Amino acid sequence: MARMTKALQIEAENEAQALQLFQAGLATLPDPRRAQGLRYPLQTVVTIALMASVCGCDDAESMQAWGEAHEEWRCGFLPMPHGAPTQDVFLAVFGALDPEAFNTVFRAWAELLTVRLKATGKPIAIDGKTSRRSFDNVTNQGPVHTVSAWMSEAGLVLGQRQTDAKSNEITAIPELLEVLDLREATVTIDAMGCQTAIAKTIRDGEGHYLLAVKDNQPTLHEDIQATFAEADDDRRRTVDEQPRPAVEVFEHTDKGHGRVETRTVSLCRNLTWLTTAERWGGLSFVARIVRERFVEATGKTSKETAYYIGSDRAATAATAADKIRRHWSIENQLHWVLDFAFREDEARHRAKNTAANMTTLRHFALNLIKSDKKRKLGIANARKRAGWDRSYLVSLLTGA
Repeated sequence: MARMTKALQIEAENEAQALQLFQAGLATLPDPRRAQGLRYPLQTVVTIALMASVCGCDDAESMQAWGEAHEEWRCGFLPMPHGAPTQDVFLAVFGALDPEAFNTVFRAWAELLTVRLKATGKPIAIDGKTSRRSFDNVTNQGPVHTVSAWMSEAGLVLGQRQTDAKSNEITAIPELLEVLDLREATVTIDAMGCQTAIAKTIRDGEGHYLLAVKDNQPTLHEDIQATFAEADDDRRRTVDEQPRPAVEVFEHTDKGHGRVETRTVSLCRNLTWLTTAERWGGLSFVARIVRERFVEATGKTSKETAYYIGSDRAATAATAADKIRRHWSIENQLHWVLDFAFREDEARHRAKNTAANMTTLRHFALNLIKSDKKRKLGIANARKRAGWDRSYLVSLLTGA
């Protein structure tokens, strides 16, 4: 009996510690509501929404139901003078809350996680995702598009920036990069982010860039192709010709699910054939990756070639290959999870800032679950367990 009492006491202390941590983090969040007639404290509303999101609640109605079901427990830690918030309260708060202020709180908390997990200086992938049903035909407002920074090795979202269209990623990416700690990190971005201003922002932040190059930078794209064409040409050269560029090659083959994929990465530090090299601050190398895929069921082979520029002088073909491959984890470990475990594409939040703030809330919840390195369940089942098992929910909160 004494042991059980002691265990309950420890659990209660952990619960208090976790909630105090989140309340302290939210203390700097400005309340957009008028003080007159205020019934529900901002920290209480946001903390309950976060806990409910971890437990599998994806809309305001289910957050209200979760809050009512756990009202007696949370009254011991959260100020709730009028009981659990209703769905109208959740929608009103997240509709009025300043998305950038909420992002600032999220980034500060994410940075603490990266320090604890010793994840600073690791590869950071930048990519955008559209919440497809967040449009509003009444106000002619398009769906919210979110550009996220993803640290693949730690499995954490470091920050995000909301825009109203994918075409605005070019302006959103530098804004996001400027508020991140980029020191010693390698930032990977797809071809849309291959811009001289973005490369400069990364270098100014003491980070390295590894950017995909396509036809949106036609001269650079053609020059890189010419570089590797010269490297592949093994003809004998005359004394007045430039020597063939030296290339380092790394090859890796994967087999699974009835497919065999071979990736060959070639890295060249000879920038002689690049007519615009001086525009890219800190440019150190160009890279080519050839992906050849054989499908056993059909007997067909497909091949694609992609090109990159990078600034890290210490990079090798093998490390470049690893970072390029890690970049795409943002698709299957973040975007896919948000769609299938958090049902983001089905979310119909539209009013004011609700869609943008709910995206940040999902990132909050996902980071909480991802930070549990002993987790054996997938994200969807981990959310279910948190809803069923209060001690597991508390362990997620205190672990972060």
